[in-house]
Amino acid sequence: MGKKEDFSILLVVIVSSFMGTFLISAVNIALPTIERDLALNAIELSWIITAFILAMALFMLPAGSWGDRSDNRRLFRLGLILFTISSVICYIAPDGHWMVAARFLQGIGAAFTGTTGQAILVSSFPPEKRGQVLGISVSSVYAGLALGPLIGGFVTLHIGWRSLFLIAAILGLLSILISYLFLKSEKNKQISAKEGDKTGTLLFMTGLAALVYGSSLIPSPAGWGLISGAIILLLLFWKYESKKAHPLLDTRLYSHNRLFTYSSLSALINYTATFAIVFFLSLYLQKVQGLSPRDAGAVIVAQPTMMALFSPIVGRLSDKIQPRYFATTGMAMCTTGLAMLTFLGPGTAIWIIVAILIWVGLGFALFSSPNMNTIMSSVERRQYGQASGLASSMRVFGQIISMSIVTLIFSLLFGNRSIEEIPNPVFLQAMRWGFIIFALIGLPGIYFSFNRGNLKRKV
Repeated sequence: MGKKEDFSILLVVIVSSFMGTFLISAVNIALPTIERDLALNAIELSWIITAFILAMALFMLPAGSWGDRSDNRRLFRLGLILFTISSVICYIAPDGHWMVAARFLQGIGAAFTGTTGQAILVSSFPPEKRGQVLGISVSSVYAGLALGPLIGGFVTLHIGWRSLFLIAAILGLLSILISYLFLKSEKNKQISAKEGDKTGTLLFMTGLAALVYGSSLIPSPAGWGLISGAIILLLLFWKYESKKAHPLLDTRLYSHNRLFTYSSLSALINYTATFAIVFFLSLYLQKVQGLSPRDAGAVIVAQPTMMALFSPIVGRLSDKIQPRYFATTGMAMCTTGLAMLTFLGPGTAIWIIVAILIWVGLGFALFSSPNMNTIMSSVERRQYGQASGLASSMRVFGQIISMSIVTLIFSLLFGNRSIEEIPNPVFLQAMRWGFIIFALIGLPGIYFSFNRGNLKRKV
C-alpha cells in the first residue's frame, strides 16, 4: 500500500469483516448441535440465523445515513463494541430465547461495521485503487467464510459450540483495540442534527420486521396479514422518502442511476439465490450423509475458499476491464450450480458436492467484487455512506428472503418437528424444492447484471 495510515485503515476493516463472516459460517456448521442442546424445533433453529440477518437489514440502511451525517469511523467502533458484548451473551445463553435475542444484538453491531467499513475504504483510497482494496476486503469476508466451517466444525466437535462465541468475543476485543489505535475520527466533519429521518426509519423498520416475522407464520392468517401490512408500510416508506429533502433512502439513486439500480438488483438476486446453500448443506451433510461437524465443514469450505482466493484478483481486474462482464459470468455460474444441487440424494459422492461448491464459489468471486466496485463508483463522494449501506442492505435483504423461503418450506413440510425427527426423504424433498426456487430466482440476475451498462471511470 505504501503508507502506514492506508495499511492501518485497511487492516482494521478487513479484521472486522473476517470476524463477522467467520462466526456466521461457524454457527451454520454447529446448527444440529445447537438444536439438540437448546431443544429447538426446525423453525426456531432457523431463527438463530434469521435474527442476525434481520437486525443487519433493519440497521444497515439507517447506519449508512447516520454515517454520512456524522462520522463513519465512530459508528464503526460502536458496532465493534456491540458485536463483542453480544458474543459474550451468546456464550452464556441459557436457552433459545436468549440466543436469538443476543444474535439480534450481534446483527446490529455487524450492520454498523459492515456499512461504515466499505465507506471508510472508498473514502480513504483513490479511484484507481478502489477495486483492489474492495477486493481485499471482500477476500477477508470469504476468508472468514472459509475458515468458519473448518474451525467451527473442529471446535464444535471437540470443545463445544459455545466456544465459537468466545472466539468471536476475543476477535472483537482485538478489533476494538486496533480501531482505537489506528482508526481516528474525522475531526473536520460537520455533524448535522437536522437531517434525521425518524418517520422514514420507523416505516422501514416496522415494515421489514413485519415482513420477515410474517413469513415465518405462513400459512396462518396472521402471517398473511402481517405480510400484507408490511407491503403497505414499505410502499408508504418509498413514497415518503421520494418527497423528503434529506431522506433515509435517496430514491433518486434508483430512479436516475441505472448503473446503481441494476447492480443493486443483481446483488439482491445473487444473495437471495445463494445464501441458503451452506444452511441446507450443513444439515444435509450431517443428517443425511452422517458426517461429523468437522468433516461437514471440510466439505463446505470448498465454496468460500474459492471466493477468498479469487475475489482480490477479480477486484483488481475490474479496475481495468468493465465489471459487468465478470459479474454476469459469475451470476450465470452460481445459477447453474444451484440447478446442479437440486440433484443431490442420499448417496451422492462427496467429490461431486465439492466440485459443485468450487464452481459456485468461483462464480461468486467473479460476481461480488466487480459488482461492489460498480455500485460504489457510480455515486458521488457525498453518497458513499448511503451507497455502501444500500449495497450491504441488498446483500442482507437477499439473505433474509433466502431464509424466509427456507422457513416457509420448513413450516409447510416439517410443522413443529425438529430436524432430527424429520425422515431423510422429507428433508431431501424440502432441500430440493429450495434449490429449484433459488435457481429460478438467479435467472433474472443474469439479465440485470449484463444490461446495467458500462462503468465510466473517474479520474
